[in-house]
Amino acid sequence: MNTYARPSVFIDGEAGTTGLGIRARLEALPVDVRSIDAARRKDPDARRDMMSAVDLVVLCLPDAAARDAVAMVDGLVTAGHRAPRVLDASTAFRTAPGWVYGFPEMQAQQAQAIRTATHVANPGCYPTGIIGLLHPLVAAGLVPADYPVTVNAVSGYSGGGRTMIEAHERDGGPAFELYGLSLQHKHLPEAQIYSGLSRVPVFVPSVGHFAQGMIVSIPLHLDLLGHGVRGADLHAALVAHYRGSDHISVPDACTSLCADTLAGTDRMELRVHVNEGQRQAVLTARLDNLGKGASGAAIQNIALMLGLESPSGM
Repeated sequence: MNTYARPSVFIDGEAGTTGLGIRARLEALPVDVRSIDAARRKDPDARRDMMSAVDLVVLCLPDAAARDAVAMVDGLVTAGHRAPRVLDASTAFRTAPGWVYGFPEMQAQQAQAIRTATHVANPGCYPTGIIGLLHPLVAAGLVPADYPVTVNAVSGYSGGGRTMIEAHERDGGPAFELYGLSLQHKHLPEAQIYSGLSRVPVFVPSVGHFAQGMIVSIPLHLDLLGHGVRGADLHAALVAHYRGSDHISVPDACTSLCADTLAGTDRMELRVHVNEGQRQAVLTARLDNLGKGASGAAIQNIALMLGLESPSGM
């Protein structure tokens, strides 16, 4: 990277929901955002030339197109040309060998791994909540790796992309919809691997008639976790893990949660709700599906990859 100029960034797919969110947030960073003329955005030669001229390429594309774009970048290296670093927002590379998972708070060494990586995969919105809750607890031995985890989650309709956004804003609904009932959601592999689970979770996602926001909830039977594990132990482990984080907090439990409270922010709140008498707990993560769940996470990763100070969680 040229140390005498502002680092340059090209968003391949900047017209999509995530791309627009990243572009807007990049105004808070000292970077030079470069674009291709709208008429040539799908021109391979124009894209290749732009990729070879910038420090970082951010991919906001469908999985197949993201794979093609990465092949284009790797082709620059093979041909002996200058190649950029890559941050991919699709599902294509989140569990792929050679890629670093872009969740800086996941574990102590993750932020440094992102700083030095050439290829970083931005996390999915649901897995951000799932991994944020479970990784510290599994790593601490409080939740067994083979625990039969069930995840229920609701997202704002903006998580479904342009078609779903247009349908909700045109037709006004549906008010609430379960989906992914084939139990093969594309976010499951990363959620399982980076949570440290040996058993595939049962994952039930849903969409509500609100634009942005998300709640991920995970019920637990405390008697199945290990001898004497209490809700207070789960809360303390999360507090210790995220102490000092600008984007993730661990507030006390509450009696109700509204899914869109953090809309427009890049923050995430993690809670442990417990009934010790019944030896039951519910873990919850609240975030903006377009913030910490997408574009906000991308900005954290971009700042790390370019050696810049990351904006606060707002």
